[in-house]
Amino acid sequence: MEYRILGRSGLKVSALAMGTFSFGGRGPFAAIASQGVPEAARLIDCCIDHGVNLIDTANMYSTGLSEDIVGEVLADRSQDILISSKARMRIGDGPNDEGASRWHLIRECERSLKRLRRDHIDIYHIHEWDGQTPVEETMEALDSLIRQGKIRYAGCSNYTGWQVMKSLMASERANFQRFVTQQIHYTLEAREAEYELLPLSVDQGIGVTVWSPLAAGLLSGKHTRQQPVAPDSRQDRGWSEPPIRDQDRLWRIVDVLNEIAAAHDVEAAQVALAWTLTRPAVSSLIVGGTSVEQFEANFRALTLKLLPEDLQRLDAVSRPPQIYPLWHQSQFAAPRFGVADQSVAFED
Repeated sequence: MEYRILGRSGLKVSALAMGTFSFGGRGPFAAIASQGVPEAARLIDCCIDHGVNLIDTANMYSTGLSEDIVGEVLADRSQDILISSKARMRIGDGPNDEGASRWHLIRECERSLKRLRRDHIDIYHIHEWDGQTPVEETMEALDSLIRQGKIRYAGCSNYTGWQVMKSLMASERANFQRFVTQQIHYTLEAREAEYELLPLSVDQGIGVTVWSPLAAGLLSGKHTRQQPVAPDSRQDRGWSEPPIRDQDRLWRIVDVLNEIAAAHDVEAAQVALAWTLTRPAVSSLIVGGTSVEQFEANFRALTLKLLPEDLQRLDAVSRPPQIYPLWHQSQFAAPRFGVADQSVAFED
């Protein structure tokens, strides 16, 4: 296993982390899987045996049941395993059962701690932007939780660039602990993060963790032009994330993934993961699975060395267009680009 520093912190996380989105199977999460404690224990043990030191969950995954299962399985395992969780999403019918207010975050953190059977959460994310709560209140709540020892580090997830920067500025002004990480969706098919979020992360020292790095299995090689919905996949069970706006582009990417995979005698999923691990500011990819075999296949991405021509082909088939103001800057500002500006490239 490879370990990477998480942003501008001293914390090292495994390059592949374990996602627990499939634990519990309560409500709409049943479309993913319904793994209970015995199944989860087998998968967690597999990940730990392969060197994974970060397990990701959230209070809204199966309405807390995922955290319950993680807590039960890890109760008699090493306390050195890092736990990442999140709050912000609606988890009840009350007026304060969602959001990033101080009231909601502190209550949900304390509930998560009980479910996880721990006295602290290692990385605690704001799961989504809340435009109705003052950002200063959110950052102060996170700072309080850090100072109380209930969380070690704070992060955000699914923010836009300006929302991340506003949060960082609020922390700096008040001398609060800042975000050290952001958890985002970023794949060969979905490279929008390169417009703002990745350069921002390079510039501000934010460690990126990636959720659903195989685009909910669409980049695994199981889905093809000839069979767009693989049998027994989450899409086969009605799951609709992530949105695919250009199906032909998706299949062009999958075609290249399969060709490169064949040349290396690996699977398309391993190629997709290996590519994402080369990207700027990326600290860890959060991978899920319903079997030990799926996880072991994903771990093989860590030993796959893509050739320069492989990276060029993958970039060419998936590179996003150069939108404004980037096309204007490329004409007039390129000689004075800094490291963050140069960390990504776009179609001309």
